[in-house]
Amino acid sequence: MKSLEHRVPPPVVALITIAVMWAIARTTYVVPISQTVRYVTTTLLLTMGVSTVLLGVLTFRKAGTTINPVEIERASALVTGGIFQLTRNPMYLGLCIVLTGVAAWLSAPFALLAIAMFVLFISRYQIQPEERALLALFGTAYEEYCRRTRRWI
Repeated sequence: MKSLEHRVPPPVVALITIAVMWAIARTTYVVPISQTVRYVTTTLLLTMGVSTVLLGVLTFRKAGTTINPVEIERASALVTGGIFQLTRNPMYLGLCIVLTGVAAWLSAPFALLAIAMFVLFISRYQIQPEERALLALFGTAYEEYCRRTRRWI
């Protein structure tokens, strides 16, 4: 389904995933855990996730390149420093961490399945097309970057 490539912005995919997680939590087993554990775990994960996204965005801004994942062909720089030394996709990783925080808040283990679907969707319809575009734009430099930096973590 090539028609889905670069069509749905990743934050929209994340919001859809949250809706699915909520529906799963309302219809499946919920782990009984204390409010304190839920608050602390959720706060830590949301903070880590949002921070990861923001570090990626700020690094792109500093490099003067687009953060718009729908128009990857407009990338003007290959960003390999900062958080991009640890992961090629910090913004998607950050969204996954945020989704994990939502799952913690919901206390629904089956909601984790929605996160797996998010990862599969983003990998297939966002990351793979981005990688093709970046390879076309930056060639050998991008290949080398891929060899030394993992896609997710």
